[in-house]
Amino acid sequence: MIKTARLAPEEIEHIDLLALLEKFKAGVFDEPSIAVRRVLQSGAAYERELYFADRNQTLELRISLASEYGQANGNGNGNGNGSGNGTAETHPLCFAIRLRDTTRMKEFDQLRSDMISLMSHELRTPLTSINGFSELLAIDEKLSPESREFVQIISSESQRMSKMIDTFLKVTQLDRNDKQEVVYVALRLDELVREVLATIQPAAKKKRIRLLDQVNGTIPPVAADKSLITQVLMKLVDNAIRYSSERTTITVTTVLGADDVRVVVEDRGYGVPADAIDRIWEKFYRVAREGQEKDEESTGLGLAFVKEIVEQHRGSVSVESEVGQGSKFSFALPRL
Repeated sequence: MIKTARLAPEEIEHIDLLALLEKFKAGVFDEPSIAVRRVLQSGAAYERELYFADRNQTLELRISLASEYGQANGNGNGNGNGSGNGTAETHPLCFAIRLRDTTRMKEFDQLRSDMISLMSHELRTPLTSINGFSELLAIDEKLSPESREFVQIISSESQRMSKMIDTFLKVTQLDRNDKQEVVYVALRLDELVREVLATIQPAAKKKRIRLLDQVNGTIPPVAADKSLITQVLMKLVDNAIRYSSERTTITVTTVLGADDVRVVVEDRGYGVPADAIDRIWEKFYRVAREGQEKDEESTGLGLAFVKEIVEQHRGSVSVESEVGQGSKFSFALPRL
């Protein structure tokens, strides 16, 4: 801390908390006293990333309270009223200040980001040409049936790779924790469910699948980016349609919890094997169902994208599934 704060030896013995934090004043951290007051009032940790252009250094700052837990209104600490119904009570002890130099990590992230952008551009350009020319060949009436089939395979595979690149770029963009492009608004998830189901209804009708919308209780809004959460819901419902048999039902339920709002997408499809449950959120992981090859149409990025978006919104994802019985995929976002 002494080295990071650039303190002189004579300052060490006499510096106090606010004077120490003044050493780290930056654009987003220009009033240390306000940050300290916020931690005291809310009990929640204050975390910021600080960038110092003069020395090209990035620091991760965390201010929190260290507390002990006691028992109130009971006989846990001897100070209650003897009712026996004890409730937890916290007693702040001191501040805990943590600073971490993340300069090298940020440089690495930027290098990785630049490489991904370069590679995606270099891949997209030839794929566009392959797809365009294959479509032109496919409409040539002189083409033999066998050649036409080959050209259609080329076209579909190039489109699949383009889709994979697009999804991969979205996931890596979220991995960079670039929150500037996220626009939070008050969003009613039950209303969003109705919009998404109306949009995806034609795909369900092709497989004669019935989409049901259920709402449990009065649903308050959440703070979320509508575009991103729409993509989350679209991917979950699209997956449910893709991996469900014809003439089945998919139910999308919006549930009010104590601190969050949860959306559950339940299908009667193939289900996920128990040994794959913990891995389905990983990038590029695809489930191989018994007796079948892995789904070649899947990029293995859809659920990873869902998880990244939801966790960026300080939410959580979960899945319950049984092979042959169906699956329940859900995500929860903190309520306003």
